[in-house]
Amino acid sequence: MGQNYDYLKAIAPESSNLIKGLQAVQTREGYVSDASIVAVADYFHTPVVETEGVLSFYAQFKSTRPGRYQICVCDGTACHIKGSPLISEWISTELGITAGETDADGLFSLETVACLGCCSLAPVFSINGKVFGNLDRKTTIRILKEYRNK
Repeated sequence: MGQNYDYLKAIAPESSNLIKGLQAVQTREGYVSDASIVAVADYFHTPVVETEGVLSFYAQFKSTRPGRYQICVCDGTACHIKGSPLISEWISTELGITAGETDADGLFSLETVACLGCCSLAPVFSINGKVFGNLDRKTTIRILKEYRNK
């Protein structure tokens, strides 16, 4: 194991700790890269394909580097009814990415979430945890441009 993954040594190298190891990598690096998958598989004595399977099974794990600004579009019932699919479409068109992707500049990541808990402000999205509500196309594009120019 390379020195970049020395922090895994705090976890017993048993296959039953594989998820803990993946969580540690993601906490440290923001996502689990291909190189990390190999290092974790080696450390916990599991096949790489099994490690990849665990990574893809659990929604908590991200396999792509997140952008500087992580956009979460709420698609809970209230937001969906009030237009969150359109919000996602406008963001995708403006940034050239779809849910689960990061733009080429590494500035924005986009994901859809089940609920942000701000139903009275529907439709909403958040950027790095800051919630924006009562969105329309103009407001959505303006917010993205503000973050792009920060």
